[in-house]
Amino acid sequence: MYRFAKDQSVVNVAGVKIGGQPGENPTALCGTIFYQGHKILEDEDEGTFDEKAAWDLIDRQTTLSEETGNPPVLHLYAKTPEAFGRYLDFVEGAWSGPIILDSADPETRIGMANLVSEIGYADRCIYNSISLGMTSREEEALAHSEIDSAILLAYNPADTTVEGTMKALDKGGAGRGAGLIETARGLGMKSLLIDPGVVPLGDGAGRSLRSTVLAKAKYGLPTGSGIHNAVSSWRWLRSKERDTRLTCDAASAGLEILAGGDYVLYGPIERAGEVFPVAAMTDILVSEAAKDLEVWPAAGHPIGRLI
Repeated sequence: MYRFAKDQSVVNVAGVKIGGQPGENPTALCGTIFYQGHKILEDEDEGTFDEKAAWDLIDRQTTLSEETGNPPVLHLYAKTPEAFGRYLDFVEGAWSGPIILDSADPETRIGMANLVSEIGYADRCIYNSISLGMTSREEEALAHSEIDSAILLAYNPADTTVEGTMKALDKGGAGRGAGLIETARGLGMKSLLIDPGVVPLGDGAGRSLRSTVLAKAKYGLPTGSGIHNAVSSWRWLRSKERDTRLTCDAASAGLEILAGGDYVLYGPIERAGEVFPVAAMTDILVSEAAKDLEVWPAAGHPIGRLI
């Protein structure tokens, strides 16, 4: 186990602390709801869904967090601005913690930023994401929003090496004259979370773990990833039984934590039952090892709840 020489910053979004030295704060676990193809959805464009099923999924993630000590984050995906409006109306009554705003459509992300700013929800939101492919219109909307927390997606399509990831953070790329960190600061972002991006297993997915270590060592910023995407894209695994697939998927969260990750985008919120125990176990192991380096677990850490 290791302790970073550089001071490690900790961000606080809606009462959830993310960051610090390995073994200090429990890993934040971010489950995705309303993703494309989610079975609880009735109409992805309109944003109609099974409200009881959604409530049960959110409640289960909350219950597992209370039991283990790993803080939960709701990763809210929307296909359209209209759908996001419906989701947010529902989330108001079902969730009080941090929300990651996400969509594949830039106009929807712009609509998300505008809406949460209008209704006073911006301080609970983490924008996903500021990337090399971000449009100028999206930048302008984010700069004028009330959001001040964002994930920096450091995936560099022109250079998928670890060096390419660091270059994206430092210098930018694809015609950008500034790195993602400088860009984010210029847009008014105060709480920055780094995500090196994840490619399929066999195409260099392991580099994202190394990038996690290097980014924390260089910048001292909270870092994490959706490492499960590497597993879900593994062709060999797709032919295996469901239990085998779920085991590998959950295990990937532990690998991100061992690499120093502060948060994990663990994918479908349905996977909470497998992921929270793996994360709690890994956090306990890291905390036990880190005590030799004079790093002490924060209040509520899994080591204090489950041991």
